[in-house]
Amino acid sequence: MEKGRQSLLAATMLLGVVLLGGCGDNGNRGNVAEQFTDEVRLPMTDVKQQGSSQFCWIYAMLGTIETEHIARGDSVSLSADYLIRQYLAEQTRSYFLSKGQQPIGQRGMATMTLRLLHRYGAEPTHALRPKEETDYGVVVRKLTQMARMQYSLAEVDRRADELLDEATGFLPSRVFMLGAEYTPLEFAHSVCRKDEYTALTSFTHHPFGQSFVLEVPDNLYADTCLNVPLDTLMQRIDQSLRTGHPVCWEGDITEPGFSFDRGVARLSTSHYVTQHQRQQAFENRSTTDDHCMVLIGMAHDRHGHRYYIAKNSWGTQNPYGGLMYLSADYVRLKTIMVVVPVEAY
Repeated sequence: MEKGRQSLLAATMLLGVVLLGGCGDNGNRGNVAEQFTDEVRLPMTDVKQQGSSQFCWIYAMLGTIETEHIARGDSVSLSADYLIRQYLAEQTRSYFLSKGQQPIGQRGMATMTLRLLHRYGAEPTHALRPKEETDYGVVVRKLTQMARMQYSLAEVDRRADELLDEATGFLPSRVFMLGAEYTPLEFAHSVCRKDEYTALTSFTHHPFGQSFVLEVPDNLYADTCLNVPLDTLMQRIDQSLRTGHPVCWEGDITEPGFSFDRGVARLSTSHYVTQHQRQQAFENRSTTDDHCMVLIGMAHDRHGHRYYIAKNSWGTQNPYGGLMYLSADYVRLKTIMVVVPVEAY
């Protein structure tokens, strides 16, 4: 592809990131695949399509749980829309009770998905069937306008249920799976224990070996991450993948070298990223918390450079059927947080 077109695509991608807040489908399509050799490739459920919504953090964490189950010889597909609905209902209540000081939004972090799962339970993907034209941005605006006009929490809850029924379909009260019947909470506990995953990060403004509340705007539940040196973080990712466990990756996609269209993410100049460079990028906000995906493998290109294979949630229309190849340097610099199964280390 000629250099001018590459520049245009990079600029278009960056504009899409700004407009959508980071994690919505950028809509680019159709480039020729680069050649990669997969070293590790974990099985996965179907690639999902989050559309223009900002709920990548729910799709990615649920995708991580799904791959973890496949590795155990099990199979489960979890409904993102169920947790989205519960999250929006929760936020609508908070908006009303705080008199509008806590806005209704779509942003969050992968660790918040685990909290929602254990608070509200889970449903299989087929349980809720949103209309194809459902736009969660529109749903948020309707919920906000409705909550602003009400005078009782009971009425807010009732009207929110009506709006969410219209957007996602009616909410099932029971889960039927393989001949068994569960409540949503029982089903959630059967697919994910409370102590099953841990969050890791690597920044020098907190001591290594200790957990701290990650200071990013999307950390609305004030979740903590264990802080480890950068080399340790990368080793934990590698160990998890090589022992058959997926990794939920959360990080920055504002680099011009991130392209869903091409199915790759790499830095503009290839170099070994140090702990200091990573910290600088976080502090000067060139590394921001934009998007969440599932790391399901490792690979190398024809020059021997290392990459991580990521399952995205922007549909399948790129050279790798919706997967992306993230360079090792990109992951070292641009990772905000990873969530890994405790069993992996």
